[in-house]
Amino acid sequence: MGADLLSSVRQRWDDDIVPALLDYIAIPALSPAFDADWAGHGELDRAVELLVAWARARPIAGLQVEVVRLDGLTPVIVAEVPAFGGAGHDGSDGGAPAEGTVLFYGHYDKQPPMTGWLDGLGPWTPVIRDGRLYGRGGADDGYALFATLAAIEAVQAAGGRHARCLVLIEGSEESGSPHLPAYVEALRDRVGTPSLVICLDSGCADYERLWVTTSLRGMAAGVLSVDITSEGRHSGAVGGAIPSTFRIARRLLERIEDSGSGAVLLPEANVEIPAERVSQAAALVDAIGDGIDGYPLLDGVDVRVKPGAEIQLDRTWRPALHVIGADGLPPTDLAGNVLRPRTALKLSLRLPPTADPLAATAALERTLTADPPYGAHVTFTPDTPAPGWNAPPLLPWVANALDEASQAHFGRPVGYVGEGGTIPLMGTLQAGFPDAALLVIGVLGPGSNAHGPNEFLHLEMGVRLTACVADLLGAHAENVAHGANGANGAGAR
Repeated sequence: MGADLLSSVRQRWDDDIVPALLDYIAIPALSPAFDADWAGHGELDRAVELLVAWARARPIAGLQVEVVRLDGLTPVIVAEVPAFGGAGHDGSDGGAPAEGTVLFYGHYDKQPPMTGWLDGLGPWTPVIRDGRLYGRGGADDGYALFATLAAIEAVQAAGGRHARCLVLIEGSEESGSPHLPAYVEALRDRVGTPSLVICLDSGCADYERLWVTTSLRGMAAGVLSVDITSEGRHSGAVGGAIPSTFRIARRLLERIEDSGSGAVLLPEANVEIPAERVSQAAALVDAIGDGIDGYPLLDGVDVRVKPGAEIQLDRTWRPALHVIGADGLPPTDLAGNVLRPRTALKLSLRLPPTADPLAATAALERTLTADPPYGAHVTFTPDTPAPGWNAPPLLPWVANALDEASQAHFGRPVGYVGEGGTIPLMGTLQAGFPDAALLVIGVLGPGSNAHGPNEFLHLEMGVRLTACVADLLGAHAENVAHGANGANGAGAR
């Protein structure tokens, strides 16, 4: 559909999507993990209402939009569009079989505000600067519903055809998607057996082409607590006699991580990296560099201690431990000379895509709590483990369609990149729909800073990605019409 389609999609973004995204970003729709009273505060419901109202106003043949609610869980938005095209382009089924369903996934919940936003920017203050829409949740992942429906609308407006589309937008992804399995089960008959699944919650290595995610890391996380006294005591009186809980915590962490190299020591958290992913990492670095220049490093900081391809593998296929929160530490301006009775650290252990998250979480707890120094009271309270995902080989028609779409709308071939983040749903979908082509794409590129301050959506990337999705829908319909779809197999990237 070429240049005309891209122009049509850009018009939809300018006139309809960007104004709605401005309103969406202004809603502090925190994920349940960050707002225990999310139901009472109503911000997630506000986001749902905005998205649903926008969706229902789209001129898409046969579109039905509803909000599905299960007791005690964040609501899910379901948008369904029947197959379109065929004889007469009249919106009828066009002969597409039921197994031709395309399932789209995104989410509307958000990460907490964080600090460090630049002057004039803020998590709930949408601002457009230099083609970037700043604010929390626009790129991660509020744009997903807008882009998906805009792609479907563009196909219909161009007189093209598409198979049945089902769009599922959830509200607990930033909490690890704890509410999603119940909805997947409740909606199983309605979802059916999709032949193509497209997740729009990922990233891109640059903004110059369509990027397909080849892998996602899993995660083991939880809170390590070290207690040693029933109350704080003057550090001058007991320091040296009673060990610091922080020092004990440091010793325990050394069981998990080599503090010199950052290597994670748990066997359960390490895997053999597939040769294909090693070669893809090298090809990525050859094409765009190691990506380090895009990091907000301070003057004089140098983290290039390995070749670029190894840095990419560290980011996507090797485990990494981070302390992302702490309790028991007073602010520095209120810190008295007191030996604190307790230190608690929130740990996040990113896992290789093929590591077993249950085994890694169990090993984390076992290793941290065994034989505690000085008999200190040590506990580890795990979060729900999150599986990683290693993409199955692409069907030849999918690989060809992706490359053609990228060439048409970016002028460059499609790229393939591993991501260091986690989308628990993908492993579930791969297990549930083993014959479906699974695609993970997104707009989170260099500097976009999901979860952190100054998060932005690169608007032109959003436009071009939407046009690529429209082309992919057309290619899928053509493939289904010719009965060529099958299990993922040979011909992969």
